[in-house]
Amino acid sequence: MALIIDLTDKVVLVTGGTRGVGRGIAGRFAAAGATVAVSARSVVDDLPQDWSFHPADVRDGQAAWDMVDDVVATHGRIDVLVNNAGGAPPADTSTASPRFSERVVALNLLSAIYCAQRANHHMQGQPDGGAIVNVASVAGTRPAPTVAAYGAAKAGLLNFTATVGQEWQPRVRVNAVTCGMVLTEQAELHYGDAAALARVASTIPAGRLASPAEIGDLCVLLASPLSAYVSGANLVANGGGDRPPFLDAAAT
Repeated sequence: MALIIDLTDKVVLVTGGTRGVGRGIAGRFAAAGATVAVSARSVVDDLPQDWSFHPADVRDGQAAWDMVDDVVATHGRIDVLVNNAGGAPPADTSTASPRFSERVVALNLLSAIYCAQRANHHMQGQPDGGAIVNVASVAGTRPAPTVAAYGAAKAGLLNFTATVGQEWQPRVRVNAVTCGMVLTEQAELHYGDAAALARVASTIPAGRLASPAEIGDLCVLLASPLSAYVSGANLVANGGGDRPPFLDAAAT
């Protein structure tokens, strides 16, 4: 018998779901038959007509709670939350302002905590409970020069995942997908032009950056019944990981 992930009748909320990785994640849940809700600070005009949009600055705890409540009011339930909203521009760690660091941590850690808390509130009372997937980063598992606050926030997100992955069972499962480099419409802002992107890709054992849809597939898997016994886990999607620099140094 073929294994099929069918999320028909499931309501999925993806934060930061209007572009980049979040848009790819939302698209894969839609392909699995789910009802898709997305959240972001700014309205966009190119969403599929059957997706609902719920504006919010999820760095604000009350705004995040209200947004999750609005999804439930619109659709009658919330079965899956994907905490994808995040990101940070590079900054010198020694001179980054307190305000900058606060906003980075709020976006990449606190927003996920806020949304997860409120989603759990609703999921605990649903017959089938629910699933939460937190989108983390390899920056949270290794040194992260120029994005120190971002890396620290993502490390915290992994600990939060493991902690509530225990606390909220058996009704609600919580897992993480830790992403390596992903090719989005803004990739050149981070990695440079096409030639620079090719050089970056050559350092990855897989020979390329991930696509947003590939990250979405992993989120769908963790939210599906195929992962019914998985909670508090971290699924790493990094194309094989960073090549140890000493290997190239030894060869020169």
